[in-house]
Amino acid sequence: MSIRIASPAGSAIRRRPLAAALLVALTLPGMAYAQTAKEKELEARVAQLEAMVQQLVSQQQQQQSQIAEVKTAQATAPTAPAAAPGKPALQTAAITPGANPGTRFSYGGFIKLDASVTQTNDGDIADGSVGRLFYVPKAIPVGGGRTREGGSDTDMGANFSRFWFAADTDLDSGDKLKAYLEFDLFGGGTTAFTGNEIATNTYALTLRQAYVTWNNWMAGQAWSNFQDTAALPDTVDFLGPTEGTVFVRQAQLRYTKGPWSFSIENPETVYTPFRGNMAQVAGDDGTMPDVTARYTAKGDWGHFGIGLLARQLKYQNGPANDSSTGYGASVSGKFNLGKGDDLRYMVTAGSGIGRYVGLALNNDAVLDANGDLENIDLISGFVGWRHVFSPKLRSNVFYSRAEYDNETALTGLGITKSAQSAHINLIYSPLPKLDVGAELIWGKRELENGDSGELNRLQTHVKYSF
Repeated sequence: MSIRIASPAGSAIRRRPLAAALLVALTLPGMAYAQTAKEKELEARVAQLEAMVQQLVSQQQQQQSQIAEVKTAQATAPTAPAAAPGKPALQTAAITPGANPGTRFSYGGFIKLDASVTQTNDGDIADGSVGRLFYVPKAIPVGGGRTREGGSDTDMGANFSRFWFAADTDLDSGDKLKAYLEFDLFGGGTTAFTGNEIATNTYALTLRQAYVTWNNWMAGQAWSNFQDTAALPDTVDFLGPTEGTVFVRQAQLRYTKGPWSFSIENPETVYTPFRGNMAQVAGDDGTMPDVTARYTAKGDWGHFGIGLLARQLKYQNGPANDSSTGYGASVSGKFNLGKGDDLRYMVTAGSGIGRYVGLALNNDAVLDANGDLENIDLISGFVGWRHVFSPKLRSNVFYSRAEYDNETALTGLGITKSAQSAHINLIYSPLPKLDVGAELIWGKRELENGDSGELNRLQTHVKYSF
């Protein structure tokens, strides 16, 4: 009997294939799992790309469909008729402004219908005169007691409609240029050469402002630097507190620096002949320009300003001539009360400044028996309150007055001693930029002889600004 003993080396050899088999068996599932995860990730990416491609195709089809619809609409749209032969276009060439590059052009204004009913107690206001169109205290008739009867008149017109053009340029050098033109259709009333109220109601074009500004300088026709237009009340009447207001437009050269402004302006003297009462003579005989200075402080509270004026009064009539110095000061402003309410005011006093106040309600000076000029002193002013009921409804109440110190031995007794007026209005804005308003006006003018005349007026308007 023989016994076979296995070699240890052979046993080791037989165990190695078994270990390899076990290793392969354990590794294959992991490899299979990894391969499956990668395949799923690739499949997800492919699906995402397919969705994106499908979306792009859909968008392209939609755009092509819209283009086709536009082409169809254009093909079926009626063709504009060709211009008749022999009638070329009015403007065949492109309009190219000659302004500096980068200039900004703007345009604006308003259309305004005014309608008024006026009653006076001492005579009629002449048809077609400015006193029929807006409140002019100088036009209130004063006939002298019972020698004249009062009158009642109704007037309508659109001649205070207004428009303006502006061109603004900012140069590369940092300089700023501006040109401004403003017109209305007032034309001096219906007694002007342009027409009357019989058939056409035509009116002349009126130059209001025309100026150019270069940085701090302004040259041209504009409101006088002695005047504060920002203090004027919100009125239905063209002006409102006329007798208490500085109101002049004229040619000038002005320099502005911060709150300060200075100007030299066109000189003009208006004077009363010796014992000429209300007679007014305008003499363009001035040698020196009128000189003004103004300071204005502004803030959330409103504004405050003071203006100063110095001028030469001069007349020449053949060999007779004389001159004097006029001067004045005006304090004005607006004080905000909150929620749209405010107070507005102006007080002006001076000697020889009559043409600057109240549309020349009285003259600058009077001639004495020797032909020498004697200044006429004055004090005037107004105060007004503006109240806003709602964004569409507002009201204004204001009072105005002017007093003159006439040397009656020189002027006579038939010259204006004082004038005053009271106003109350209501303005409704049913739509943006559209105002419908009504204003009650009472005015009175008194002469040095004690005679006086009164005016009562209902002033209405419809105004669209653009």
